Amino acid sequence: MDIFTDSISHFIWWSSFNWTALAQTVTDPNVLGQMQKAFTHFVQTGQAWALLIGLALGYMIRNLTSYG
Repeated sequence: MDIFTDSISHFIWWSSFNWTALAQTVTDPNVLGQMQKAFTHFVQTGQAWALLIGLALGYMIRNLTSYG
């Protein structure tokens, strides 16, 4: 087990991976406001109706084409 942990620690120590690349900057921390704006846009553009119609048609087609 020592050889395994030594090799992993050696790899991590000498790795040239830049860990700061994983950090993000948050420009607008209002998550609930962003979700509300996205949902409002989803409804206003008619995508909600398209989703409901697609689900209903898909359910009907599935029942018509299933055996048994």
